[in-house]
Amino acid sequence: MGDTQGHVVALGERECSIQRRHQKLIEEAPSVAVDAELRERMCEAAVEAAVAVGYTSAGTVEFLYNDGQFYFMEMNTRIQVEHPVTEAVTGVDLVLEQLRVANGQPLSVRRRPAIHGHAIEFRVNAEDPVTFAPSPGEITELAFPVGPGVRIDTHIYRGYRVPPNYDSLLAKVIAYGGNRREAIRRAKRALSMFVIGGVRTSIPLHLRILEEPDFVEGRLSTRFMERFATRE
Repeated sequence: MGDTQGHVVALGERECSIQRRHQKLIEEAPSVAVDAELRERMCEAAVEAAVAVGYTSAGTVEFLYNDGQFYFMEMNTRIQVEHPVTEAVTGVDLVLEQLRVANGQPLSVRRRPAIHGHAIEFRVNAEDPVTFAPSPGEITELAFPVGPGVRIDTHIYRGYRVPPNYDSLLAKVIAYGGNRREAIRRAKRALSMFVIGGVRTSIPLHLRILEEPDFVEGRLSTRFMERFATRE
């Protein structure tokens, strides 16, 4: 995050390895693969990149990580879908900071904040949870989950028609806990409570992933879904 006064701060990392066809399904913060020393190096590299181009507002520097080394991949010059997990573990409202920057004000946070707890985000899409075929149609039933550490970001309502033409994202379920295991427990409860009728969704897929030993133990990679599919 950068402002027009020249301040740039990194807000930690997000783990985004679980993808299907290069589209993220689950994101979490902090990453189970990143220790304090690696986090420091990655954040320093991200800040250096932003400073070098005079970057302002929210942005995400993406790295590939393998065998102790990280490699620059790209920078997304916008706030991203998974920003709530960063907000959950840092306490920083990223959208508010964007508004401050757009108004010519300095960032309210100047140093990288400490990371507290663990947050996981699940993208709920209108698609078949097995074949991944799109599932457009009218939402006929809707009940949002509630409970400690649960956040829902969505635009849908009962009677909303899911179009076949655009992104199938219906909602984001964010589960926060004092540690990763608590976040997983809260995610299971929230996803089990989430009712969307009239279209098929990826909720059953997420619930299956939450039972997968590799996910529970944090053995994640960009080939996770490929390996998961062979065990289904």
